[in-house]
Amino acid sequence: MRRLFGNFVILLIPAALLLLTGCETMNGGGMVANSEFEKFTPQPKEKRVIQEVKLRWEVREDVSQFCAKSIGMGREQAYFTPPVACAVWHVAKKECVIITGTETTHLALGHEVRHCFEGHFHK
Repeated sequence: MRRLFGNFVILLIPAALLLLTGCETMNGGGMVANSEFEKFTPQPKEKRVIQEVKLRWEVREDVSQFCAKSIGMGREQAYFTPPVACAVWHVAKKECVIITGTETTHLALGHEVRHCFEGHFHK
């Protein structure tokens, strides 16, 4: 299993890919990437990482630091593209935790919910 964070593989864990995370970041200058506004086709149920998810939302004042550490972001990258939210999912337990700051957007929350169902969808 591997632990995947955003676009980075940082820790080796058992081969079944049970614990995964995804992360929403702002690109340089605090702007949301244009790709976040594009339409997408949801994965069919049989291709989703988890089909029925137990979802929890955690609000943290230190969301950027917490999520950057969770995905193994270097200091410089975290400074220039700080995470605004992230999702941590556990396939075997069918659980997902979304972490946001004390202020967030529907866009960030929706992005992380998609990670809960479809896993690591960034290509």
